[in-house]
Amino acid sequence: MFANYLIGLREGLEASLVVCILIAYLVKTGRKDRLGPVWIGVGSAVALAMAFGAVLQFGSNQLSFEAQEALGGSLSIIAVGLVTWMVFWMRRTARHLKSELQGKLDAALAMGTVALIVTAFLAVGREGLETALFIWTAVQSTGDGWSPLAGASLGLLTSVVLGWLFYRGAVKINLAKFFTWTGGMLVVVAAGVLAYGVHDLQEADWLPGLSAHAFNISSTIPADSWYGTLLKGVFNFQPDPTKAQVWVWALYLVPTLYFFFRKPAGSPPQPAQATAPEAKAV
Repeated sequence: MFANYLIGLREGLEASLVVCILIAYLVKTGRKDRLGPVWIGVGSAVALAMAFGAVLQFGSNQLSFEAQEALGGSLSIIAVGLVTWMVFWMRRTARHLKSELQGKLDAALAMGTVALIVTAFLAVGREGLETALFIWTAVQSTGDGWSPLAGASLGLLTSVVLGWLFYRGAVKINLAKFFTWTGGMLVVVAAGVLAYGVHDLQEADWLPGLSAHAFNISSTIPADSWYGTLLKGVFNFQPDPTKAQVWVWALYLVPTLYFFFRKPAGSPPQPAQATAPEAKAV
């Protein structure tokens, strides 16, 4: 549940910050009359993400076991790729996100209402689709009923509350550090999702080695025990992984964390504090 809470919080907060920046900029520049198109774009993006999640869930249920495993494994790998790109992108651009979005918003305002709707839709839609895909793959990997969905929903709800507090100026947080550390934790979660995706592809007979287990500690850490469930929910831990799963997990996790936390040579000192969008009046 914690892993899914983290996914919902991390991804939801990105979308919340985008919405806060767009709204705050319009309010600050005296263009409250253009808030309607922004909310239309945001609402459409949320609806698309929910529809995408529903298609993944209910569409996959109509497939055969092998097809479900192949789809789940393929989407797990795609989700890991998207999330990896996202955490590196956000770590690099978090400090410049505000000015980048404001520039796009200025261009959209000059072009008209439709452009404004599209700008808001695209800004939030990418986050929404990534969130839906990664949460779906994480839920499939844990297989723990409604618990993962509850965790993700709580994370999204927390991100909405934090976004509102940022907008009101009630909360100030070092966003660069926040996205760095939550991004690192997401990389750990993604490594587990990737390993699970490989196992799915092995069960679909797309990859060999399903019976070649690296180790089996089921007697020490039973999968149905409370601590086994906890480890599975947080790290996608499996007491009897295949050799391919272990190799893929290690080959992804170690270099990804190294490059993610490595400080670029000659990088200038970073500001200590990143703050919320500058607007308090709606």
